[in-house]
Amino acid sequence: MNRRSAIQTLVTASAGSLFGSRLLAGVIQDDSGANIIRSESRLVLLDVSVKDARGNGEGHFVGGLAKENFKVFENGRPQPIAVFERSDLPVTIGVLVDESRSMANKRSAVLTAAMTFTAESNPMDEIFVLNFNDEVRPGLPSTVLFSDDMQELRKALFRGVSEGRTALNDAVVAGLAQLKLGTRDKKTLVLISDGGDNASAHTRRQTLDKVESSIATIYTVGLYDADDPDADPGLLRQLAEISGGEAYFPPSPAEMIPTCHRIAKDIRARYTVGYVPAAGQGAHDIRARDIRKIHVVASAPGHGKLITRTRSSYRYDQVDSNK
Repeated sequence: MNRRSAIQTLVTASAGSLFGSRLLAGVIQDDSGANIIRSESRLVLLDVSVKDARGNGEGHFVGGLAKENFKVFENGRPQPIAVFERSDLPVTIGVLVDESRSMANKRSAVLTAAMTFTAESNPMDEIFVLNFNDEVRPGLPSTVLFSDDMQELRKALFRGVSEGRTALNDAVVAGLAQLKLGTRDKKTLVLISDGGDNASAHTRRQTLDKVESSIATIYTVGLYDADDPDADPGLLRQLAEISGGEAYFPPSPAEMIPTCHRIAKDIRARYTVGYVPAAGQGAHDIRARDIRKIHVVASAPGHGKLITRTRSSYRYDQVDSNK
């Protein structure tokens, strides 16, 4: 069984899921080739970006690293790495486009950049589009959940109309829900908006809880007018930080294309690192939020200082062992 098959065995054997951790009842192999059986264990799968410290602060992606080059810490404690993958795995991707009235003068540049992003995707990626203003609407036809057809995705992006307010929280929650329907191990949302939320049914806290319980990596792109009273860059940064993505704030719509190009490249260059976390201790109130902090370190001879980006935390949900 190769490493790719090991990941598939672990993930498809899931009886349920919490954040990006999953309940396991599968067989994997350790580095010596010996089979390891794990039952009722959880696997936390991390999507990890690694860059060096060169350039103008953006750094260059570092490829070719091995499992031994990584260390994973949960709440400050080192975790043995159970799964490692460094190939360009296909991804389930949701593109969330703000179609509120204030986006009208930016719409052409945003849609052109979004098309650039989808064109640079892996041919095996599953992609969907959600357009949002007062409500969240799927861009693809109701019978199509995902697509890899560029013409179909173009129509999905251009199906929105610039009007109304901004239901950003609702769009993120809807995007996370649709990601769960995808078949790819890696999940990503790309959120493009020009303001904070002023129309959602979901609160900020509810939305962040959903992100902490999801495997998704979220990239956010904020296009703000200087006098926008609804601007909330802090929310976009928080969504990206918790999930291990990155928040971008291009100075003008014209910078959208290189921004989406960087996001597409980041998705392609990421590592998959997995570990089995320790169970909760003693009785646990199911209403409590068991938030666990994650820190990943990468080092390799000849590379100097390496900068990693992955999710900063996740919510560990207790499992009823009697089920």
